[in-house]
Formats: sequence, structure tokens, C-alpha cells
Amino acid sequence: MQVIDPGWFDIRLSRKSMNNSIACRLSALVALIAGLALVPARGQLTIEITTEGGKAFPIAIMPFADEDGLPTKVSKVVGDDLARSAQFKLIDPTGATPTPVESGQIDYADWKNRGADAVVVGSAQPMADGRYQLRFRLLDVLRQNQMVTLSFSVSKAELRTTAHRIADVIYENITGDRGVFSTKIAYVVKNPGRFQLKVADADGENEQVAAASSEPLISPTWSPDGKRLAYVSFEPKKPVVVVQNLATGKRVVVANFKGSNSAPAWSPDGKKLVVTLTKDGGSHLYLLDLDKPGQPMRLTTDSNIDTEPSFSPDGKWIAFTSDRSGVGKPQIFRIPAGGGEPERLTFTGSYNITPRYSYDGKKLVYIERNGSAFRVQLLDLESRQVQSLTDNARDESPTFAPNDRAILYATQIKGRGVLATVSTDGRVRRTLTTQSGDIAEPAWGPL
Repeated sequence: MQVIDPGWFDIRLSRKSMNNSIACRLSALVALIAGLALVPARGQLTIEITTEGGKAFPIAIMPFADEDGLPTKVSKVVGDDLARSAQFKLIDPTGATPTPVESGQIDYADWKNRGADAVVVGSAQPMADGRYQLRFRLLDVLRQNQMVTLSFSVSKAELRTTAHRIADVIYENITGDRGVFSTKIAYVVKNPGRFQLKVADADGENEQVAAASSEPLISPTWSPDGKRLAYVSFEPKKPVVVVQNLATGKRVVVANFKGSNSAPAWSPDGKKLVVTLTKDGGSHLYLLDLDKPGQPMRLTTDSNIDTEPSFSPDGKWIAFTSDRSGVGKPQIFRIPAGGGEPERLTFTGSYNITPRYSYDGKKLVYIERNGSAFRVQLLDLESRQVQSLTDNARDESPTFAPNDRAILYATQIKGRGVLATVSTDGRVRRTLTTQSGDIAEPAWGPL
């Protein structure tokens, strides 16, 4: 394996291939055949809910006792998380009688009259060692009982992260689904002459630079444990696959074979990558054991273009994009993880690319071209029913939230690259923008 010095990040990639990240992905289908530690970044993501879903759950988040003066107001972060999910309606607590978190006793009749079905009360008390004792209770107004109570001892730097954890607990107790407020997202920000691979909290805060280059970086993907990113970078005129440890910044080139090395996807156990290589002529899928990266196992064998692989969560299948159904008419296929006969999965539309499995393995999200528009589609693998989730013109790079309730993707609004999310029923959408440049190539990290 080739280790990249942590100070080295002037990775080269042809500017032409990334003038438009969507064009880069699509052109690959017809053209492939021919330690820097995280540092704070400027310009946070701004999230805006653009459509509303169905009926939202009414909940009140009382200001936490003793949180005034803290760098992070825990109650606000919790409330903002729940509100952005569009599954909760925040009830204004102004004028309500403060409730000591120790007792957990509230005026249920008052909150019922205000329209709240649940109330959160909490405190953030300083401790002798400089940390804070965060306590909260989730109270059911209709049943007049306590749903959950938890306590955390955290440092000042951990206040925001813990607030996300609290929001996750509330979300799960009310909806029955895992919360994803404490997860991470990765994406590429493009500015003239500068490209940065960034990592941020799911709400767009705490944005940090994982890698930077005077040339583009593409195709980031999270390891199952959330500790590493694999992505494609370029040494001079040479695409390679890199794995980077986010804590140390150490980067290792794991695929640097003759020709193109691209489109990494992790196996569920985090021990392997499936990549697209052209080392033997053509564009084929190879399984790369990270303990033996110099000995990739070829999975596809014919003369077609095969790329953009995605492992199923049970490790049994690999979905991928291929033009084996017709040149210029790519479709989604899958093969057994050890190789075998490909099975076609998409039949609606003549142009389908970039498949990604849901975490439960029951669905695939991908991009379909409809006329001149590229839009996010959802395929139910059991019924084979397809649902169109967006009505944009330039969508790309879809990726599931780790609870399978939403999909993160890149798109263009008024000629500018932004990130967006859509719920898997298509009813709730939001956009994530930044003042620091065009955003592309998103990947949602695991729980």
C-alpha cells in the first residue's frame, strides 16, 4: 500500500472531468472503457425546509435550567433538530411555569390547552470538574406520565453533540424510528481553483475540512464504523482510490493500478472495497481486500462498462451501473458479492445510474434521466415498484440516511450546486446551502 504523507493534499484531477459533477458521473459510463486531520472550515451549511409533510407531532421544548451563558443552548439545538425533521411541531413555551427537571411534574392541563402532546424539560448544571450535568425528561401530556429520563456528564465541547443525542432519543421514543441527528455527512465544496472534502454534523454545523486540493476530489463514501472515508483523488493525471482515517488524517492509496481506479464502495464488515478498475482493459468491478490491496478479485468479466457499485447491507449482493443493456442506455444490475451472472433491476426509463442500497436492504435509490432532467428514484426490491421522489433537473449522488427515512443528494438551484434531502415517501424536502461554494458528492454517514 502507498501511504500519503498527511501534509500532501495537492491531488490532481482533470478540471474538465469536474466542470459539472453530474456530467462527470454520466460521462464515465461511456468514457471509462477508453494525514491531514480535520480542521474547522468557514461557511456553515444552511438548512431550509422547502415542503412540509403530513401531520406533525406537537411538542414543547422548555428552556433548560442554567443553560443561559453556555456557548450552546441545548434546548434550542434539540428543538431545531426536531423541527427540521418536519415530523414535529414546536409549541411555544412562553409563559409556561418552569418545571424542575428533578421532579418531572408539570401542569398537564395547561400544556394540553396549549396543544402540546409532549413536553421536554431539562437542566445543564456546571460540575466541579468543569463539565456539565445534562438532564432531561420527556413527558407525555395525554397520558400524564414520563416517557424517558436521561443524564449525561459532558464537557463544554460536547454540548452540541449531546443535544443531538437527546433529540435522537426523543425522536425514537415518539416515532419508533432511530434518530439521525447525531450522524455526520460528507460532501465536496468547489471553489475556483480549490476543492475541499468536508465533514459536518447532520444539521450542517461543525463543518470541518477532511482533505483539500487545487483539483477536484470525488466519490466519498463512509466506512461502516464511520471512522474512515474512501474517495477518488488524482495524483498527476492518475485517478486513485484513497482511504482516510478521519481522526488522524492518515491517507492510504489502496487502488493505484494501471488505468482508472474509481467508484469505491465498502463491504458491510469494513474489510473490503468494491472498486471500478480499467487495468485489464474495459471498465470492470473488482473486490479489494484492504489487508491485501494488491490482489483485487475481478467480479465482472464481459466487455461492457460496469461502474458505481453498492454493497447490500447483508453483504450478499452488489448493485451497479452497466451499459450491458445498450450503449448509451445504462441500467441498474446486481451480482452476487463473489461474482456471477448479473440480474437487471431497473426497467422503467432508458437511462438509470448511481444505485445505493437502503440500510435495511429492501430498497435502492438511483438517478433516472427523464428527457433532459435527472431525478431521484426509489425502487422497492420486493415489489419492483418505482417511485419518483424529486422534480428537479440536475440531481445526482443519492445516499440514504442511516434510518432509511430520508435521502441526501446533490442538485442545482439557479445554477449553483447545493445539497438537498427528501423523505422516502417524497413528502418532505429541504435544501442545504453554503456561502463557501458549490456543493456536490454527498454521503450520509452511519449511525
